[in-house]
Amino acid sequence: MNDITPAAADTQWQTCPYCEKRLQIRLWPVVRQNTSAATALSDQATCFFHPDKAFQACCQRCGRFVCALCDLQLGAEHVCPTCFERGRGDSGAEAGKAEWRSRDVLYDSIAVTVGWAWILFWPTFVAAVPAVIILHVKYRKAPRSYLIARSGWRFWVAYVGLAWLPLLLATSFFARWMAVRH
Repeated sequence: MNDITPAAADTQWQTCPYCEKRLQIRLWPVVRQNTSAATALSDQATCFFHPDKAFQACCQRCGRFVCALCDLQLGAEHVCPTCFERGRGDSGAEAGKAEWRSRDVLYDSIAVTVGWAWILFWPTFVAAVPAVIILHVKYRKAPRSYLIARSGWRFWVAYVGLAWLPLLLATSFFARWMAVRH
């Protein structure tokens, strides 16, 4: 049975020693991973993953504090292990640095903004209603922020932003109609 040989290039094809299928091996360019993490003092910031280790860098994707063990430096960028795994999961050979930056879209925040921003330019209300509905239906289960626990209540706040003025106008017209009627 043949063993997997070390990859000489960044991308290389090899044969699996068990099933004999061809596999493409990709190496990630981790420049440095420090293994000497300092123990944190009582007044020091600590690693998100290791509360007893001192903070060394911030993940430039999610903002988590990481220690020397968790700090993965990709070129000039510091990345935590979670962001590295998420970035690796759907990156291909042509994926660049821009791909790392644009993946965390907070659709619930966009829905809240659209749901309330139509007040500044009221004719956009016609486009805001379907936009909020589409954002809610399509992205209600999309991943949200890494650090702050987020639930779907922001989508419902967007609906309130869309509905408050029509409800206010309907209530005032109804009250006026009731006053004229009696």
